[in-house]
Amino acid sequence: MRERLALAILALAGAAACGPVKHATIRPDFDQVDRTRLLRLAVVTAPLPAGSEAVGNMWSLMARRYVNHHRDFIAKVEVAAAEVPEGVCEEGLDGVLHLAPRLEAKGEGAEALVEGRLFRCADGVEVWRAEAGGSWPSRDENVQTVIAEYTDELGPEVTPFVAPSFHVLRALLDTLPRPVLERDEDILEKIEVGE
Repeated sequence: MRERLALAILALAGAAACGPVKHATIRPDFDQVDRTRLLRLAVVTAPLPAGSEAVGNMWSLMARRYVNHHRDFIAKVEVAAAEVPEGVCEEGLDGVLHLAPRLEAKGEGAEALVEGRLFRCADGVEVWRAEAGGSWPSRDENVQTVIAEYTDELGPEVTPFVAPSFHVLRALLDTLPRPVLERDEDILEKIEVGE
């Protein structure tokens, strides 16, 4: 019985190791220091994935929308550039979510690898870091609406990269810590920035 249980645990561990998330870490003091203070973010994609400004804009926009919908951050700004711009921590922002992607078309899909880091604006301290990667097809029935939305919004240049980008970003961003909105004004602001 013990041997079967040990084999089952090893199989589950092996399956998890094959998933898109390669590693994820959160500062051990997040709940005490940042949980109610690190709320308002700028999302920065740099360098540009696939060398494309349009695809970079898609990554930042997709990530901003995702953290607004699936985490209680208030992601207010999205930027895509060859490198992280100076002064991205503008007034009213608490942190920067930096995405450093590598994205390459492969066959009928794309291979994606991204490292994400969340920094405090006040002192530049890294609060979260994670890496995810994998290969996904460009055509995906499960995300057809997402593909159509970003193609309409940003043009056909992004189309082959929408599904792979969505899958890798979702895996990565699901490892972010969860802040807590305690004040009514924070909740109202979150509603305003949500799309």
